[in-house]
Amino acid sequence: MRGSIIIAALAATALAWPADTASAQRNRKGTQAMELDPTGRGAISGVGLESRDIDMLADQVVRELMSRPDIVGGTTAPRIVVDSEKFYNDSSQRIDRDMLTGALRASFSRAAAGRIRFVSRESMDIVMRERELKRTGVADTGTRGMTQGVSGVDYQMIGKMSSLDSRDLKSGMVQRRTQIVFELVDLETGDLPWTSQPYVILRAAGEGVLYR
Repeated sequence: MRGSIIIAALAATALAWPADTASAQRNRKGTQAMELDPTGRGAISGVGLESRDIDMLADQVVRELMSRPDIVGGTTAPRIVVDSEKFYNDSSQRIDRDMLTGALRASFSRAAAGRIRFVSRESMDIVMRERELKRTGVADTGTRGMTQGVSGVDYQMIGKMSSLDSRDLKSGMVQRRTQIVFELVDLETGDLPWTSQPYVILRAAGEGVLYR
């Protein structure tokens, strides 16, 4: 009896194996990865901010700011903070703020060529910890010596992303206007010496794409 049960189980497994294998092969074929051009439209696109928009936005903002001699044309490079703390997303789309501001900071670093000094306020905890180690003698002074205080900041870049959505109830067509604006805040006076041209996206699609 026991032998019959084992034989039956083996037979069932053998019959199911080809089907499972074929299904797995179909799944692998259907989800095969593709190499895409990050500057292109991409295989999946919707009405919101896409990968190519991040690069185009960063390029536009960098070109505008680097053309301002009153900000970057002096003999002393201004100190600027560019991070996600003061980037506000009031749009209907979820975005990774760190990815957007990180791309912006990287573009600035390449284009600035020493005309801007970037200060990290995100890293203040590790900066203060290392300063304490040096000043208590636990660590030496390193190769650059010590300063009285950390670098003060001249400007902080702030940004805002907003959107306006509309839907045709008959056709299901969705349209979205997305707008992103960056500004520099003078951290001594509170003035706004520079505001970027709005980066505007206007797109429509029949079906929505989930952004995460």
